[in-house]
Amino acid sequence: MLVTMNDVLYPAKEGKYGVGYFNAVTLEQARAVIETAEELRSPVMIGTADGLNGFVPLKEATWILKPLAEQASVPVALHYDHGYTFETCMDAVKNGFTSVMYDCSTLPYEENVKALAEMVKICHVMGITVEGELGHVGDNEGSGKLMNPSDYFTDPDVALDFVKRTGVDSLAIAVGNAHGDYKFPPKLDFERIKVISDLVGIPLVLHGGSGLSDDDFRKAVSLGICKINIFTDIDKAGRNGAKKAIDAGVTVMREMLEYERNAMKAVVREKLTLFGSVGKA
Repeated sequence: MLVTMNDVLYPAKEGKYGVGYFNAVTLEQARAVIETAEELRSPVMIGTADGLNGFVPLKEATWILKPLAEQASVPVALHYDHGYTFETCMDAVKNGFTSVMYDCSTLPYEENVKALAEMVKICHVMGITVEGELGHVGDNEGSGKLMNPSDYFTDPDVALDFVKRTGVDSLAIAVGNAHGDYKFPPKLDFERIKVISDLVGIPLVLHGGSGLSDDDFRKAVSLGICKINIFTDIDKAGRNGAKKAIDAGVTVMREMLEYERNAMKAVVREKLTLFGSVGKA
């Protein structure tokens, strides 16, 4: 069933478990996520992002994701991740997404507050939930790489002001996490997670979940992280599934799909179990 972000994150906050958010830009990725969530009776979030529109345009992604979410037997929030402009976030809303992340984290603080507050005002009228980001979660490689990540960590007192002034529904924080493949084991600032969670009182979001250890996930969830973003892990699993198919002598694309889907389902199953959301639907 298609729901909003709040419908899955606030029960998670109350129950002290995490909800997995998975970017999915192919039918097999989407099926892997939703089929596994149904098998495990787990709520889940699924969607796409600005940075993935070059691979699958937003409208085409919607044709894949929305029907699957609507027909699912478990709660599925359809989320647009890292929307960097007002226009792309509104496109997501018009296409039926129930949640958007308006990422203005690289803007000066007051501009971030103003832009996000306006987005929240518009989206809440339409019943759409909104995620914001404070601090900045960089990339492990590429143009978003941060030389000194701790300079961009989320300040707890500023986070409280930010939440009060924007009315945002969930908050992505920077605590040592980063997007993409980690070159070295990350060191999350767990004390910062706890302090922010206690202060702001809304669900917290951890971006850059692929590559963190099981203990990192468990501890982060216990301290207030309610939504964990995963993409690199399932993307790589799909690739490995395709390689396994080729190694097994498969010669046509249609026969490779099951290999890819099953490999991704294994990762989704592992993450949903680790986050503690199994049986919570």
